Order: sequence, then structure tokens, then C-alpha cells
Amino acid sequence: MAKSPLAMALAKVIIAAAWADGELALDEVNSLKNLLAEMGQNVGSDEMSLTMQDWAQLDIYLYSPIGAEERTRLLEELAANLRGPADRTLALEALDRLLAADRVVTEEERTVGDEIRQAVMRADAGPLAGMGALLRRTFGIKARGPNREQHLDEFLNNRVYYGVRVRLGKAPEEDLGIPPDEARKLALAGGILATIAHVETPVSEAERTRIVTALKHGWEISHERAELVAEVALAESADDQLDPYVMTYEFAQRTTIAERVRFLDALFAVAAAEGGISSEESATISRLTNSIRLEQRHFVEAKRKALGEG
Repeated sequence: MAKSPLAMALAKVIIAAAWADGELALDEVNSLKNLLAEMGQNVGSDEMSLTMQDWAQLDIYLYSPIGAEERTRLLEELAANLRGPADRTLALEALDRLLAADRVVTEEERTVGDEIRQAVMRADAGPLAGMGALLRRTFGIKARGPNREQHLDEFLNNRVYYGVRVRLGKAPEEDLGIPPDEARKLALAGGILATIAHVETPVSEAERTRIVTALKHGWEISHERAELVAEVALAESADDQLDPYVMTYEFAQRTTIAERVRFLDALFAVAAAEGGISSEESATISRLTNSIRLEQRHFVEAKRKALGEG
């Protein structure tokens, strides 16, 4: 947990400010992370430093744009965590230092920065404002507005599922027409298949097609939606955002042995998309076989089938 909820609340609104123009380039993300990591030192307070658990939660805010409505909620949460003039000063100093750092600040970001400053100032405007914040903290009252943290478990444990949710603006199963558990299995499968496609870069069109086919026929969804899931899976895998251990553990927990044995055929189909299976692809599938709780004999049998020897 954060040493102080104020550190997390402030970090979130700083990220919201960076998203003000609707874009966040990779170099800007890295710059922003460095600045937030130094927040405690910047303001001379170790209380404002962030933990590894905090970063895992903040990543969900770096994933996709933060709109005005969600930014308003984050500002209200920041206000609720200001316990007095000292916290206000701390928050304003951190905000000023971060926004004045060596990075390009757009007009939109500057406007949002002013919005944050005004919100912080208003939050400490008088005893009634302070009493409202105290009551919200005491009773755990959450500010209204979009809250992506309600999907934090999906973000951490099934990134492809979360990515599809963001693209669709709704739970994947609501659009795919399959049960929620199947939608989660589908997303995990897409992520694991994408790791095979990325063993040898760049990913070929043939490999992409094999992934789409496996998802389409394996879960009986439309070609269009299978392409969407494949696109998200390949993008997440390319950015090294998919944890193989987490994916395979979740997939093993959600599937039967028979389903996982059939899934090996799909893995080998992607590996063989270019006409052969490389030693590196074979070794990767061997490791995945073990990770999804299958035996080596299952790997051997699936490979022989893929090579036309079974």
C-alpha cells in the first residue's frame, strides 16, 4: 500500500494531466514514470514515495486516455485525501515540480494543471470543505464517475481481456455472445498464441491468420471479433505487457485437460504458419505445455501431429 493515500491520489491526477491531449507517447510514459518515482525526493517527503504495488495500480491509468469525467472523479479523490494546509502545500509543490520538469507540456496539459491547482485550493477553502473530506474518508464514500480500478484484477491477470474491454467499451462477452468464463479463456488463449507468433519477429500475416482462425473456430465467434482479439493480443505481446506465468496459470485454472490438449494443436499451427517449426518455437511450446499443466507426452504427440508424423 502507499505510505499515504495522498501520494497515489496525486499521482493519478498527474497522469490525468498528461492524458489531457488524448495522447501519451512511449517516451512520455517513461518520462512520467521517472518523475513520479522521484516524487518523494522532489518534495522532500518520503511519505510521497510509491511502492511496487502502487505502480501496478497506476499502470491501469497509463493504459488508455483519461476523459474529463474520470479526471473529475480523481480530483475529488485527491481533495478527499488532503488533510489540511500541509497536505495542500505538499500536493501543489509536487504538481509544480512535475509539470515544470524537462518535458513538452501541451496547452491542454497546462489547462488541466491549472484545473488541478484550483481543485486543490478549493479543497482546503474552509472548515466545511475539510469536514466533507473527512466524512468521505471515514465512511469510504467514493467519488462518482468512471472508475477503471473496478477492472484492476482483469488488467493485472488477463490483459488481453481488459484490452478488448477498452476497445469495445463494454465487457467482451456482451459483444462476443459467449459466456463470461469463455470470454476470459478466449482472451488468455489469444495472449498465449501471440507469444508464439512473437518468438520470431516480425509477426507474419500467416501467423496472424492462424491465430484468428484458432480463436474463431475454438470459440465460435465472428471473424471480425476474432480479428479484434488477435489484434489486441499481438499488440500487448509486442509491448511485453503479457506475463507468461500469469497467462498460463489462469488458462490452466479455467480449462480442462482435454481443452488444453486441443489448444496445443493451435500453438503448433501458429508455429508452423511459415511452413516449418523452428527449434526456438518448439522449445517455447514445450515450456508452455508444462506451464499449462500438461505432460511432456502431450507435447510430443501434438508436435508429431503438426509434423504429419502422427
